[in-house]
Amino acid sequence: MVNKDLQSVKQRFGIIGSDPILDHAINVAVQVASTDLSVLITGESGVGKERFPQIIHEYSSRKHFPCIAVNCGAIPEGTIDSELFGHEKGSFTGAISDRKGYFEVADKGTIFLDEVGELPLTTQVRLLRVLETGEFIKVGSSKVQKCDVRVVAATNLDMQKAISEGRFREDLYYRLNSVPISVPPLRNRGTDIYLLFRKFAIDFSEKYQMPPISLTDEARQLLLHYPWPGNVRQLKNITEQISVLETKREITKDVMLNYLPTQRMDNLPALTGSSSDKSFNNEREILYQVLFDMKKDMNDLKKLVNDIIQNGNVDTSHMSVADLQTMQTVFPDSFRQQTTTVVPAQPINTNGSTSKIKEQRDIQDMEEYVEENLSLDEVEKEMIRKALEKNNNKRKYAAQDLNISERTLYRKIKEYGLE
Repeated sequence: MVNKDLQSVKQRFGIIGSDPILDHAINVAVQVASTDLSVLITGESGVGKERFPQIIHEYSSRKHFPCIAVNCGAIPEGTIDSELFGHEKGSFTGAISDRKGYFEVADKGTIFLDEVGELPLTTQVRLLRVLETGEFIKVGSSKVQKCDVRVVAATNLDMQKAISEGRFREDLYYRLNSVPISVPPLRNRGTDIYLLFRKFAIDFSEKYQMPPISLTDEARQLLLHYPWPGNVRQLKNITEQISVLETKREITKDVMLNYLPTQRMDNLPALTGSSSDKSFNNEREILYQVLFDMKKDMNDLKKLVNDIIQNGNVDTSHMSVADLQTMQTVFPDSFRQQTTTVVPAQPINTNGSTSKIKEQRDIQDMEEYVEENLSLDEVEKEMIRKALEKNNNKRKYAAQDLNISERTLYRKIKEYGLE
């Protein structure tokens, strides 16, 4: 495509920048538009992948028919088949009438499956059949229907990893990936970052009827070297915040730093992180994680009970407020006894039995005093008070020290009158 044609495409679809990788992606989209090949668009969240299905549809022979965008990650697993392929009346609870699915509605047009990596495996089988034969069956029906739909999909997942983990079918991946288009992250687009910032600044100045913001040289360098984990979406949001909140229209480096997250993120796709990160892609993974957590809690509880039986005491110094509550609920008598009878050892008096009797009475008195005055609620209240003092009454950090949620901490503060 000649440069003039490329610029016209960018202007038509609001694409700003001259990065070579971005230009190549646009060229591929225009060239493949005239075919019926499936296209898989990959790239991090926020890079603007949604522009490319529009280009493909508008430059194809299907442009006079519907183009439907479907966010696969936003549709519950139980209804995704009905949304995509339709259902018959009475096929499930709530199906009070027949319903056309997106594939039937988009016949002879284009359907854009955003976040296609979030599709359940059962739906992936149905989608593979549509791609290979152009046939589908409505939920609750036995009638095979035909459709002529161009499929364009997008994902920010590492698809090879998803395939190796069994979360995405390999045959479907290769069927969707007939023509791959990779959209580069914002941090790799050089001066495009400043061009986008300037465009957003002008747009927001017109929207809010105020002069556009500009950057000092230092602020501009900061803008160009920041990793932008949220890509174009993050840049647009920050530009809007600065445009609205700052009274001075020339933005310095120090002002810009106030709007940028201080924690630097790795240059990785949005859904890929360190091994300590947790991301759940469906309800089954959440259930597995809950079961694993319950198993761990039960093992800890068994160990604690064994210590009570074998040793006769429990060390509560390392326990969080939540742990203390659990132990009081499960073992009210044993836990109360074990946590309230810890007293300093008394020296043995060898002068006779009278001293021994006095010693036993002193221990019993100490036990009664501790049981009367050192209740679990008071221990919990004291722990919360100390955590708040340590963190200058910042409840977020106090909750982290206590290993409880902020919501629980707020409730406890109100309950104990520590506000």
